[in-house]
Amino acid sequence: MSTSNNSLTQLALQKFKKNLWGVLSFWLIVGIGLISIFAYVIAPDNSQNANQMHLSIHSEKPGFSVQMLTLPSQLNVEQSTFSKVFFGIKNSDSEIPITNYEVEKDQLIYTEYASDGLDGVVKTVDLNRFPGNDYESFIEEKKFLFGTDKYGRDLLSRVLIGSRISYFIGFIAVLISLIIGVFMGSIAGYFGGRVDALIMWIINVTWSIPTLLLVIAITLALGKGFWQVFIAVGLTMWVEVARVVRGQIISVKEMQYVTAAKALGFNDYRIITRHILPNIMAPVIVISAANFAAAILIESGLSFLGIGAQPPMASWGAMIKDHYNYIILGKPYLAMIPGLCIMILVMAFMLIGNALRDALDVKS
Repeated sequence: MSTSNNSLTQLALQKFKKNLWGVLSFWLIVGIGLISIFAYVIAPDNSQNANQMHLSIHSEKPGFSVQMLTLPSQLNVEQSTFSKVFFGIKNSDSEIPITNYEVEKDQLIYTEYASDGLDGVVKTVDLNRFPGNDYESFIEEKKFLFGTDKYGRDLLSRVLIGSRISYFIGFIAVLISLIIGVFMGSIAGYFGGRVDALIMWIINVTWSIPTLLLVIAITLALGKGFWQVFIAVGLTMWVEVARVVRGQIISVKEMQYVTAAKALGFNDYRIITRHILPNIMAPVIVISAANFAAAILIESGLSFLGIGAQPPMASWGAMIKDHYNYIILGKPYLAMIPGLCIMILVMAFMLIGNALRDALDVKS
């Protein structure tokens, strides 16, 4: 039995490798996953939530560059390397876009950047503000590859860090839906009768409520926040998994290997977990890939409505919400860039779902 399962797995893997779009989607998903995990290492703005605001350079086009003066903070913020890498730097330093500067005696005189050809404000700062009076190391040319958003934050950094929510909501929501869906579907399909009728009634009631409306209701009940959205989306996606698992178990529970397991005296738990579920996971895997894509879209919709991830946390849906009106103001890229990111990630999950369906189809 083990040899047969291994050979079937190897056959499915070989079929999957022959699917070009499936393989490309797989590596794209892996790449986005690595980017989301190490976003703060890659992002130009590695402050927490990439939230360094510079209102004087708001809504600048991609490729915009400006001189940036960093004023060291007098506060001593202690933070571990682990926290810096995975959660960003608790940056208390001030960044100021400038057009020019000069040094007179013990003071640095600089002119703040002003858009639209206006003259910036001239300000001074003591050189002893900089460690060792080395002010030059605190002035650098900063380039914004994706431009800046309406608050003057680096759009590229916000996109990179925003990938975390869209990426991980798929994993957590699908994990929650699998735990609940497989449990409910297994009980309903295996025992049947009144248990099946009760669970199917719960499934049908949940199914009849519009998904977005149910997510909004759960989110409002749990409160607005990061983890609340993950749980809310997961609690609305289990019904599809439960229906698939129930149908598969009903079709296989009368087969000979299940009858043999019952004759050997195995308990129901072992029969379900060790004998039935491993043989019906193919359609569950396929529907999980589709649920990944659905979870990403639902979270983006919630963030767009303002009840998803809350500011200043970066989220692709929230970025579209903040800048959708810029589409008619000559700067559509502010909304289109995060929109394209959502489209690419969702399409990758849908393509890998199709590839898995073809690979796990024993008839092909």
